[in-house]
Order: sequence, then C-alpha cells, then structure tokens
Amino acid sequence: MPLLPEDASTFHGRMQIDIRRAMPSDAEALSAVWEVVCGERVYTAVTRPFTPQQERDYILSLSDREGIFVAVFDRRIVGFQSLDLWATYSDAFDHVGLMGTILLPEWRRRGIGRRLAEHTFEYARAHGYEKIVIYVRASNAGAQAFYSRLGFVRRGVLERQAKIDGEYEDEVFMELFL
Repeated sequence: MPLLPEDASTFHGRMQIDIRRAMPSDAEALSAVWEVVCGERVYTAVTRPFTPQQERDYILSLSDREGIFVAVFDRRIVGFQSLDLWATYSDAFDHVGLMGTILLPEWRRRGIGRRLAEHTFEYARAHGYEKIVIYVRASNAGAQAFYSRLGFVRRGVLERQAKIDGEYEDEVFMELFL
C-alpha cells in the first residue's frame, strides 16, 4: 500500500516542522531521542533507550500498516509517534492499533504532538484502523490530558503495570474510535 505524502507546514509562523515516516537511516536519531526521554524516568514506562541497531531492526520489522512517524525541525528529529498493530496472532484485532508518542523536552507543548497525531490518525484510517489504544503512566497527568484533548477516552487503570526503579506504577488505558 502506498505511503501518504509527507506533511510539511509552518510551525508558529516561523519554524518548519516536517512529519514523515521513519526510515532505517533514522535509527541513530531515534535512539538519541529515546536516551533523553528514558533518562527523565517520568514520561514513559520504557526505562532503557533502544540502541540504533534495535531501532533499525524495529523499523525494518514493521508491516505496511504500521509505522513510526517523525517530527523533523532543521533536519533534526525532535519527536516521534508509533503506530503498531494491537495483535498479530489473530485477524480479529486488525482494526485496532497501539500508539505511543515521544518528544524531546524542549519540543513539548508546542503543538507537535497534535501534528503527529493528526498524521498518524490519517495514516491509520487509510490503512484500515478503526480504533487506537494507548497506555499512559498514571503519574503522567499531562499526557492523559493531551490524549483526552485528541478525543481519547479513559477506559481503566492497569494496577502495578510498570515497575520502574523498584517502584510500581499504574498505567491508564485509553481508546479512540477513528
């Protein structure tokens, strides 16, 4: 299935942010973003950054219906959003996708997450998805509010879902029907 055209527009009237599908050559930059965000120990349950080789392998493993979409400013990846199949063991879940968003600290609250989501939702619709689900750390109220503004609805809490630095944390489960 063909990819959607790249999306480029002016950001706040002065900065050009491009949204495009990640390529294997982006692996090192994606790994660098993971390193920063994992180091914060706040915004994701992923505690160890993926190596460039792990990122490259992951990008190459994605089906035509999945993708990582990167936000690029001045040839630098400042964040990304992933869209994965919910499950591959049964076609009964082919209409459901799993999404995640990672942004460098200095690029948060600038509308980039929304731009990524709009791109991801368009891609998801074009590839047969009807529903997107996400998991958010219970302590990450900002992310929960962000996803709520996008139309996600909180459906429950998975207790003690993550164990980070020896401490348990709940994850909030949210869904959006496209």
